[in-house]
Amino acid sequence: MDKVSRRVMGKQAFTLVELMIVVTIVAILALIAIPLYSANTVTAIMAEGVAGAGTIRNQLRIYCALNGGGGYSGATLPTSSATGTLQLAWNDLQGKYFAPGDYTLVSVTTSTFVIKAGPPSQTSRVSSSTYYEINQDGSELGTFYTNQ
Repeated sequence: MDKVSRRVMGKQAFTLVELMIVVTIVAILALIAIPLYSANTVTAIMAEGVAGAGTIRNQLRIYCALNGGGGYSGATLPTSSATGTLQLAWNDLQGKYFAPGDYTLVSVTTSTFVIKAGPPSQTSRVSSSTYYEINQDGSELGTFYTNQ
């Protein structure tokens, strides 16, 4: 029987060369996709920190308004045993990757504040030097920015 009649009868198989080509293509696709996935994962994790910092920023503005525009000084974040002055409960800042203790008020004066988020304590996927900061004017600082 010749090759054509064997293929017609259903006894066709992939050759080793064809299989190696497919394996090579899959490996190349994996080399491209894995770094992209990792970068998007870090962005998604840090987005939770950005959202938490935004919540604190809004509460600081409310705190200032409730105090007759007297400024931000005296503002404190909640702790596990006290609610702080920002009308936030400890679990209001609890997320999948960020714990309430991952947020700090770096500096608070009458007219300025800086909020720091990170590094997230509930995951090891983000470098321990990764953080996000935002001030009263909305200026972003730190090793992670939302406009990457």
